[in-house]
Amino acid sequence: NSIGGARIQEGVSSLAGYADVFLQNVLASGVVPQISMVMGPCAGGAVYSPAMTDFIFMVKDTSYMFVTGPDVVKTVTHETVTHEQLGGAMTHASKSGVADGVFENDVDAMLQLRRLMDFLPASNKEKPPVIPCTDSPDREEMSLDTLVPDSANKPYDMKELITKVVDEGDFFEIGEHFARNIICGFARMEGSTIGIVANQPMVLAGCLDIDSSRKAARFVRFCDCFNIPIITFVD
Repeated sequence: NSIGGARIQEGVSSLAGYADVFLQNVLASGVVPQISMVMGPCAGGAVYSPAMTDFIFMVKDTSYMFVTGPDVVKTVTHETVTHEQLGGAMTHASKSGVADGVFENDVDAMLQLRRLMDFLPASNKEKPPVIPCTDSPDREEMSLDTLVPDSANKPYDMKELITKVVDEGDFFEIGEHFARNIICGFARMEGSTIGIVANQPMVLAGCLDIDSSRKAARFVRFCDCFNIPIITFVD
């Protein structure tokens, strides 16, 4: 997605076109996975459609999403902001939570998109994909005995626990930079796709707040729609 917004000279017809796109987003919600790749400037009415999809990937320093740009903001509020501050990749990844993944360049973004799609079914009528597993289900991970500290006041990294439990340490995190006190993402157990939801003791002692609750609820809803079992790690 890379677009500058509506063509004002086309009048209400351009707005009707947006409405048609939004309708398809709504009808497809929970039926097929919807993934948006924002790889350039995305402004005006065009930003609503990506925000309605399941996952949004952005590229650092080249991707922007905002309804009105810095010039309009300055005219209306007399506040000077940059494109990055207003709607850059890290702004949406860490503050608004709109972006689920931020990557260094276009190639990396496309490779990670392919990695995400490997976990997902094509529709809600299919089961999640199963791949051959070389990681024995009987594998013992002795480091788990010492990973969780004896003192309840001492934090530990829940991501380390997750990577040691899932197949081959392969964990695809969703929304890594937003509401970091909750961890959501995809992994595999015995070759089958699973969703992971875990609170992170390293951030806010893993407590739930509004942002983390919204992040987890949206992820759980997606997994429920596409028949993906969820494993919950609770500290």
